[in-house]
Order: sequence, then structure tokens, then C-alpha cells
Amino acid sequence: MIEKREKRKKIFYVPGMISLVLIPLVCIVYFYKTNAFKVYGAINLALPNKGDFEKYEVENLREYKVYKFSGNEFDDKKKLNEMRFYLRKLSNEKDTINGIKLQYNAKTNYDIFIKTLDVLAIENPPTWGMFGNNIYIIANSNSPKKVKKNSSVTHTMNCGTMEVMKQQAYWEQKNRKEEETRVFQVSFFAQKWKLIFCAYAGLIFLNIFALVKLNKR
Repeated sequence: MIEKREKRKKIFYVPGMISLVLIPLVCIVYFYKTNAFKVYGAINLALPNKGDFEKYEVENLREYKVYKFSGNEFDDKKKLNEMRFYLRKLSNEKDTINGIKLQYNAKTNYDIFIKTLDVLAIENPPTWGMFGNNIYIIANSNSPKKVKKNSSVTHTMNCGTMEVMKQQAYWEQKNRKEEETRVFQVSFFAQKWKLIFCAYAGLIFLNIFALVKLNKR
């Protein structure tokens, strides 16, 4: 005689679905709301004082070509690109007459200012400084003096010191960034451990309650 099996109702473990789906989503949303994944950066910027600006008469040192950044994104990017090629031209020609003056105002986009610093870092003009809302760029550089034929020094020695210093600075900066990231992560979890522990404890109690309830049934 074949025994007929009783059809049973499927049991869905709701707390398990909460832990698998909702908890990770809630955590991700919370971390984005608190900028937990935001990576902060910095640019070294030294600002000379007004006394030095007046002492060296920077305003009258060159015939400056003026670029005004008014806040129009398309026009400002176009001017910034023009400035970059003009700066390269002055550097290549070692121009001692002309210079560049960049003017900013309250409407200028902050991104344009950062892009300006990027251009200066790439093109590396010998002299530039920021005074008030303006940046003055003097792009000439003196050519190295040639050694006279009758000089006793006929060869220059390159022991690779500059290259070693450059590599050392690169690794120091990389290690410093990694250490800053590690410290930030440790400090973040140190601040949020109570919230994480409470959420984890609540999940445990919810699972225990659901299991007891299911066993009673």
C-alpha cells in the first residue's frame, strides 16, 4: 500500500532574507550619506604676503597677457587651454618681457582654479605666485652657462642623486597616503563600532526570536 505524502506549506525564513538583502543595502546607503567612501585630496599652495608683492613690484615686472575667468564653463576652459599653450611658448622662447596674469572672481568655478594649478604643475614655470584674486606667471628661465674651453672642468659628473631623491619622494608620498587611508579607516570604525554592534546584536535577537517561533509551530 502506497502511503500518500502530506503536502506541507513552504517555510520562508524572513530574517535570513533581511540579513542577506536589506542590511547590506541599508549599510551602503548609510555609508554614502556619511561620505564614508569619499577620498580626500590636497594640493600644496603657498601664498606670498603683500609685502613681498610690493617689494619686488610684481605688477610691473612684465607685460602681462590677462585671462579673466568669469564663471562661464565653456569660455573658461577655452581660456585655460589658450593660457597653457601661451605659457609653453613663453617658456620655450625664454621670454623676459611678457608674462601671464590670471584673474578670478566670485563667479569663477572652483574646478577651473584647480585645473589652473594642474596646468602650472605640469608646465612647471620657474616663477609664479598668487596675490589676492590674481595669479602672476613669469615663464622665463635663464640658460645654464657654458663652460669655457680653457676651463679645467671638461666633464660633468652625474651620480644619479636627483633621480634617487625623486624616487624617494615618490615612495614617501605613496606611503604617507597609504598610512593616512589606514588611519582614516581605523578612526571611522572606532567611531561607528557602537552602531555596527547594535545592528549586529539586533540581527542576532531577531534570528533567535524567529527560530523559536518556528519551532513552536
